Amino acid sequence: MSAPAIWALALHGGAGPTREKSYAREEAHMAALLDRGAAMLAQGAPALDVVVALVSELEACGFHIAGRGSAPNAAGEWELDASLMDGATRKAGAVAALKGFESPISCARAVMEKTPHVLLVGAGAEAFCAAQSLTRIDDPHDYYTPAASRLVQPGELAHGTVGAVARDDAGRLAAATSTGGLLRKTQGRVGDAPLIGAGTWADGRCAVSCTGQGEFFIRANVAADVSARMAYARQSVHAAAAGALADMEALGGDGGLIAVDAEGNVALPFVSEGMKRAWATSSGAREVKTFR
Repeated sequence: MSAPAIWALALHGGAGPTREKSYAREEAHMAALLDRGAAMLAQGAPALDVVVALVSELEACGFHIAGRGSAPNAAGEWELDASLMDGATRKAGAVAALKGFESPISCARAVMEKTPHVLLVGAGAEAFCAAQSLTRIDDPHDYYTPAASRLVQPGELAHGTVGAVARDDAGRLAAATSTGGLLRKTQGRVGDAPLIGAGTWADGRCAVSCTGQGEFFIRANVAADVSARMAYARQSVHAAAAGALADMEALGGDGGLIAVDAEGNVALPFVSEGMKRAWATSSGAREVKTFR
């Protein structure tokens, strides 16, 4: 008799929630996506396909500060970032400061699969995506429906991101992250989401997607640090994720991450007020939550 298939999945809608708002709509949507992703994995879909499919839906829904729900920067323009990584091959793709395309994560996958590069930015990324016939946005003011529009105080790093990580039944790990970036961010600002190692990571040990104040995640190289702690300190994915996040928090930042390891264990730590998150495993575990 063959051993039962083992798969695991987690997704997040950002670590920026506050208790002044209800997130029932977001949680219901994430629950539906969790079921879709679980069905894909149960049917043998590759982890990379699953995380891209779910992040694409998180971008399209407009409920989070990513994709359609992104807010304009200080110059009134929409510049979006995304990245993904395939743990089995360590191949990765990313776009940053991208304007004019509906699904940044699909653009990032095209970079991974159609070029020898990892990261394309700005006008170069736009030219590449246009050449790949990826879906364009005709009028950003008609397309985008910002999920957050509150006033941002000077120096405040108000944030939001979406992401997914998965372990498929063949043992492959993958991670994907997408964001509209900080609210009212400076034109040209790039955070951790499109930076492999800082906001996204996948290898043979774990897959990680981060959300929070990107400047601090970059300085702590949080996503790759989870894997490093597992490799060199022999920590569990739970201890490694918590430790990497604590290192970031010690610098003054806040946020969270989702991670899955090669055995299908899932970690979802955060040091912010809340983090929209959902996870499920082949053993029957399932949860959708925003706060503790």
